[in-house]
Amino acid sequence: MKLFDYARADTPEAAVQDMSARFIAGGTNLLDLMKLQVETPAKLVDISRLDLAEIEKIDDGGLRIGALVPNSDLAADPRVRDRYPVLSRALLAGASGQLRNKATTGGNLLQRTRCGYFYDTHARCNKREPGSGCDGREGFNRILAILGTSEACIATHPSDMAVAMRALDAVVLTLAPGGDRRRIPLRDFYRLPGDTPQIETVLQPGELITHVELPAPPAGRQTYRKVRDRASYAFALVSVAGVVAVEDGKIASASLAFGGLGPMPWRDAAVEAALVGQAPGDAAFAAAADALLADAQGYGENDFKIPLARRTLTAVLRELTEDAA
Repeated sequence: MKLFDYARADTPEAAVQDMSARFIAGGTNLLDLMKLQVETPAKLVDISRLDLAEIEKIDDGGLRIGALVPNSDLAADPRVRDRYPVLSRALLAGASGQLRNKATTGGNLLQRTRCGYFYDTHARCNKREPGSGCDGREGFNRILAILGTSEACIATHPSDMAVAMRALDAVVLTLAPGGDRRRIPLRDFYRLPGDTPQIETVLQPGELITHVELPAPPAGRQTYRKVRDRASYAFALVSVAGVVAVEDGKIASASLAFGGLGPMPWRDAAVEAALVGQAPGDAAFAAAADALLADAQGYGENDFKIPLARRTLTAVLRELTEDAA
């Protein structure tokens, strides 16, 4: 690990004074990357003691979640378990119990890809070293993306929590150097890799995530299904966060987000449009899967994700509409 300066902030305003600094709270991803010298920040600002660890009810019936709320606390909160079960299930499907106790809401949104070539400093990786190339395209790409990729990068986003939050239309609240505050819908928070895969979000240098807001729970049933190589602890090959409401025998609304398929928590309006107004059943489910996978591209070892995504989406839709057709 390379030498770095360290400071502890007492307020969010104090934390954002140095635009070149990196924030650290739980450190469950950043410290690993620093040990491997994938990340080499010159300065860390410890934000772990900021007053950002509360979950509050807001006026529209939603919740405001502090950026430092541990993943385990968020999953166990009665309001989250009762009203946003898709989020609670997604959190419990991610990482180990020990990691969930340390990992924070804000940090979870910013964790980096688990592409092996990103972590291997001897490999070519445009995300780690822009312009160096991508060994993932022709290499061991079993866990990598089939949607939203570019010539420069086929990495996936690893968060389970963010997939559920994308289905729930979460909003990220930030504080920037100079005091400006922003509300960024999660749909606009992440960037596709394009030619600059090293830039993963719309956050500006020194901008701090302070909270995440969830709007009032949407109507319908909720679930989160994650397909992975082992049950105890593994990142998603395919995951689906689903919220579906059925009225009078037809799908009235659908919100579906996907993990393990793209470089960000993936959501496609065409998938939901294929379902709304249709009677639940194989024909509607197949149309939704066709919409999701119309532009899917495998790279050899991850070709299996295309049929796996179809089967997982169909299973989720059957679960959410069972007894309602």
